[in-house]
Amino acid sequence: MRTVLITGTSSGIGKETALAAETGGWHVVATMRDPAKAQGLKDVKRLDVTDPASVQACVDEVIAERGELHAVINNAGVGVLGTAELLTADQVRTAMEVNYFGVVEVTKAALPHLRASQGRLITVTSVGGIVGQPFNEAYCAAKFAVEGYMESLAPVAATTGVRVSVVEPGAVASEFVASQQLDVAKLLAEAGPYAPAMSAYIKRTQGSFSNAQTAADCARVIVDLLEQDEPPFRVQTTDWARTFVGTKLADLDGSAVQNLTRTWVS
Repeated sequence: MRTVLITGTSSGIGKETALAAETGGWHVVATMRDPAKAQGLKDVKRLDVTDPASVQACVDEVIAERGELHAVINNAGVGVLGTAELLTADQVRTAMEVNYFGVVEVTKAALPHLRASQGRLITVTSVGGIVGQPFNEAYCAAKFAVEGYMESLAPVAATTGVRVSVVEPGAVASEFVASQQLDVAKLLAEAGPYAPAMSAYIKRTQGSFSNAQTAADCARVIVDLLEQDEPPFRVQTTDWARTFVGTKLADLDGSAVQNLTRTWVS
């Protein structure tokens, strides 16, 4: 049975992907910082993507138990809402540590084993890894970094038989949003000159999440990608996400994106 390691499986996309992959016949190693949060998952291991020793220990344990590793899905992530003057440097660093450097550490530890199995490396990024979004500078910066890292790695890894892909969801109704525990009143009170723009952005965003894709739907896209013989590098999970990402990829001077996102804060 093929083995896939998935990060960030305590809830949301990660958990639903783990369940869908199990149903699809994979042996799933579901990893998270706190295994006590695991519900309904069979093989659960501790892995903190911000701790290189934890990452290596988890990968080593999987190889010791399973002998091979056929796929890795980088899913663990954290959101941060704010803008340049409102965020501390530590908040920005945390976003980078989890969303970017965590992906780098897991990828580095897994690649020798994926090379041996001619395996797959899939990373869940975001439409925010393509299109910069108001009040998401830190989050989008980290996701942009992941996209650049994987786009650069993909042709190199392919020379050794490893296929690399990124998955770009839009709004997903999951615990990821709730886990940020945003105190909107406090955010607006502390936003100073940015309060009107933040209020408009939050109102617009709440509307988008009321019609969001489910985590289970997103998981089906990821597992389908896992099974493809010739997987594409970049996959969006909804028609809306494809249109949104397409706006940026065809926007040579940046005006189309700026004209679009400007409406989010006015």
